[in-house]
Amino acid sequence: MSKQIQLRGRIFLEFNLHAVSGLHIGGSEVGVEIGGVDKTVIRDPLTNRPYIPGSSLKGKVRSLLEKYEGLPQNQSIGQKVSIHTCDTSEKYATCDVCQVFGVPGERDFGTPTRLVVRDVQMTAESIARLEENGRTDLPYTEVKTEVSIDRVTSAANPRQMERVPAGTVFGPAELVYSIYEGDGCDSQRDVERFARLVEGLVLLEDDYLGGLGSRGSGKVRLAQIQVKLRSRNELLQPAQLLGQFDALEQLVAALPQLQEQIRDQLAQA
Repeated sequence: MSKQIQLRGRIFLEFNLHAVSGLHIGGSEVGVEIGGVDKTVIRDPLTNRPYIPGSSLKGKVRSLLEKYEGLPQNQSIGQKVSIHTCDTSEKYATCDVCQVFGVPGERDFGTPTRLVVRDVQMTAESIARLEENGRTDLPYTEVKTEVSIDRVTSAANPRQMERVPAGTVFGPAELVYSIYEGDGCDSQRDVERFARLVEGLVLLEDDYLGGLGSRGSGKVRLAQIQVKLRSRNELLQPAQLLGQFDALEQLVAALPQLQEQIRDQLAQA
């Protein structure tokens, strides 16, 4: 049976992502030379600069929300990694995480994934700072050495890991949240679910992004936040700015008002 679903509007959440501590988002380790860095960061092949893949940011926020909700990890995605995905239409209908972040294509009850997360590049200011004044070990990055100690022999096993230095800023990050109406979709519920995404970002600030987080890496902070809306009858117009916030706490405080603004704009579309 065919579905009829209509796009009602899109919310654009933009912000700069500040690396409060060193940031390690792993890249390919193929070809690492003997004596070289054990764990490298992912880099843009054209500029050779580290960046934050949208998949890493989206996956981390989803994972944190799954833990927050206590959802079962029932879908293997390889390499001994499992995530949560709903396996029945009844569960899916009430699962904000799967509605926002998506379910595998083979689920015939799925509706469009609400959230798109773009890759995030370094800001021009951070690039200039690192090129002109940065005392980095590798282009745009530092090498952090960690030493594990054998509990019996006390033998040391040093390892080197590449990180983007603390103080680096990536941005603007862009998260696009779509609002749908139709079979299996309720635009009013989608506006309510936008709060889930903001909750996930709060969890991210409390946790870490990338690897080595339990050892100090990956603390991030959101700043220069903007929330914009483009309703379905304004697709050829610039997105309308709904609010600007210096920090995530301010966005959280203004969220009910923002949701009311979004409902009003969609009602006029």
